Formats: sequence, structure tokens, C-alpha cells
Amino acid sequence: MNEIFAVYKPKGISSFAMIARVRKSLGIKKVGHAGTLDPLAQGVLVVGAGREATKRLSSEVAKEKEYIAEIRLGESSTTDDAEGEKSNVSSRQPDKKEVESVIAQFIGEIMQIPPKFSAIKVGGRRAYKMARAGEEVELKARPALIKEIELLDYNYPILKIHVVTGPGVYIRSLARDIGQKLGVGAYMSELERIRVGEFKVADCRDLKIN
Repeated sequence: MNEIFAVYKPKGISSFAMIARVRKSLGIKKVGHAGTLDPLAQGVLVVGAGREATKRLSSEVAKEKEYIAEIRLGESSTTDDAEGEKSNVSSRQPDKKEVESVIAQFIGEIMQIPPKFSAIKVGGRRAYKMARAGEEVELKARPALIKEIELLDYNYPILKIHVVTGPGVYIRSLARDIGQKLGVGAYMSELERIRVGEFKVADCRDLKIN
């Protein structure tokens, strides 16, 4: 078998654990994925099964991605998502017009600092492993392309957005930065990836994975 396809990763498991389930379902050892989804996120995970398919996954990682994200205002999180330790930042409630204005500022080429709890390597070590060990993690801002952001719903403290991105964009960082720009703090409370390249939720294969 040499095929690239999509599966739907549920909330609560890592992308690595999802791949282990795919291996078991297909009875194939050589299985990889393109574009990691955090355990608290759900949605489209592109999978390569077979040696030749896994070699082609790098081109899948580079493709456009689409998300529905829920952001909670008023607090910050050590992980920039619901998993981390929360701190109250501000009780001010921005109005919808202000939120829309701030969101619009993130469309286009931006500089983005990845979350400390991410798989990026710092001096050969994973940032999240250093952060979990209590070590200081210094990550540099890097270019990120955000093609579209649409405000779907806003009922303080929750705002819901639809985002289309290029490769390498962290929605957790986007949530954090929106909160900082509003001056009230924020973290990503929910995330669903609804598309990677041509693969949409409806295209996800049901492998009868338990």
C-alpha cells in the first residue's frame, strides 16, 4: 500500500497516538502524518501509508490549511491553549467592532512567535520538553501567512473565528496575540482543522479505528 489520505483525529489524543491506531487498522508499519494536531485539537489529519507515500508527506505539510477556532478572552495560558495554567489578565470586555478591527490586523504576512509548548527544536531539543522541565525557552518570531480570518461569533468571553493559513502557522499563537493586541489576554479554547490542501472533513476515511 502506498497512499496518502485523511483521517479525522478526535480531541484528547495526540497525532502520534492517532497514527498508531492507523497502523493497527491497516496492518502496516510505515505510516506517517503531515501537520501535527495538538491533543486538544480535532480534525483533518493527512496520513501517508507505505514508504513512497510517507516520502511525499512534506509536500502535504506545505499546503493551505483551514480552521475553526474558539478563543477565550480575559485570561492567558502557559500553553496558549486550554491545557495550560491560566492567569487572569483583564475583565474589560472589548466590543465587537474592536475585536473585528484587531482580527483584521493579522491578515497577511505576519511575524509569529511559536508557543513554548510546541515541537519546534531549540538547540536540538523539543521546546515542549524543555518547557515541561521548567527550563527557559526562547523562541524567535518567524514569518507566517494568514490568508483569511472571519469572525463567526462573539459573545464575551468567547469569540469564534474561521482561519485560512499557509504552512507553519500556530493558531494557539494567533489566539494569544489577538488577546495581547486587545490588551485583555486570550488563549485558544477549542480548535478544529477542517481542511488540509484538498482534504476536507467529508474526505476523511473511516478505518473502523478503536
